[in-house]
Amino acid sequence: MIEKAPLFIPSSDIEKQRESLFLLKTQHPFPTIEKEYLYWDKIKYLESSKFSKNTLWFNTKWKRSITQNRLQLGVSNYAIKYTHNVNEYLQQKLHYLDFNFGAGLQKEKLLSDLDKEQYLNNALMEESIFSSMVEGATTTRVKAKEMLRKKKKPKNKSEQMILNNYQAIQFISENQEEDLSIDKLLEIHRLVTHNTLEDDNIGVFRTSDDVHVMNHITGEIIHTPPKFKELHELMQSFCEFFNSNPKENFVHPIVKASILHFLIGYIHPFVDGNGRTARAIFYWYLLKNGYWLAEYLSISRVIMKSKVQYEKAYIYTEIDDMDVTYFVHYQVKVLTQAFEDLKKYVAKKKKEKLNFSKFLKIDGINERQAQILFWIEKDKNRAFTVKEIQTIFSITNQTARTDLEGLVSREFLKKVPIDKKSSNYWKGNRFESLT
Repeated sequence: MIEKAPLFIPSSDIEKQRESLFLLKTQHPFPTIEKEYLYWDKIKYLESSKFSKNTLWFNTKWKRSITQNRLQLGVSNYAIKYTHNVNEYLQQKLHYLDFNFGAGLQKEKLLSDLDKEQYLNNALMEESIFSSMVEGATTTRVKAKEMLRKKKKPKNKSEQMILNNYQAIQFISENQEEDLSIDKLLEIHRLVTHNTLEDDNIGVFRTSDDVHVMNHITGEIIHTPPKFKELHELMQSFCEFFNSNPKENFVHPIVKASILHFLIGYIHPFVDGNGRTARAIFYWYLLKNGYWLAEYLSISRVIMKSKVQYEKAYIYTEIDDMDVTYFVHYQVKVLTQAFEDLKKYVAKKKKEKLNFSKFLKIDGINERQAQILFWIEKDKNRAFTVKEIQTIFSITNQTARTDLEGLVSREFLKKVPIDKKSSNYWKGNRFESLT
């Protein structure tokens, strides 16, 4: 459990506080406090000759308290009040993401050498797989991708979760310009929980208060969400917050997407599936506000690798007077890392494209067929189906069949029937002559 910080009570001695802040700013030995937006559990180990750990914490809290933005969700006694800070370090990071996530020129520069549709399909699969794994799905990426590409029926709950997330992300991609409503929010939940919960709990808000967030290792309750009777008002306000961003109370879109993500987790409006719904809403808000690159990233893969920090970002916010900046900083780190991963992937694919160009030189072979032959060269035990090729390249069933049958006619592939209706396509007898 994270140690709660000493109680901070703002001093009425303004001059004394100004002196402390000036000293902290001019002689601050630990700029990482604001750069990383540290909480007490880290600050207490930064004691120096000039500042005790308590002084560091109190002055940090004072500085944050006079620059914070105060917001609330809802208007009645049920309202959730929270704050956030956008300091100079966070502004720099947001500018970097704005430039790379929203500039069309950067999109063309980064993705010009890739088949965008093919990569988009891969990115959607990656996001759906890892968003499920964050919530405990147990399967391999290889098996999960095979299920999605070949449109196989899920064999277990883990595979069902992945398919659900994939369909939810596709729904958001198709409806990204739309406003959020209670009905659409419930539809997202229905999509991510289909066949994984009892029917009475799918696509509806919870109807009891017997829901808690637990530490799965210690069994300790770490969060008790608002009462179910408060949900309708809170979620109606949530939709209004999603749909508007007035100039007089503007919140940077990435900051706001992060707050929306946090609020779903904090309110916990559903019996289960809150995390998957929260990440879907985060993804939707970014797309709606022009951050096109979010569609090409696997954000949940980064979250999966830093799950402890993900959970701590929630806890820090709640125990530090609902300062959601901790969660915003975490989400900005996630987006930045996901972008770095994308750049590495693009570099890898450019190198692969040089390797598969030899197949393009074969007379009568189109680019899709060359890609299939390249995949066979990389994995000679790999088999394809018409449905899989249709999904990978976003083409019609007939076009996919024509591509595969064309390779069969030249004996680069061989066709092996699975049943009366479908077949697998394997490496053919003349494939080795190509390499």
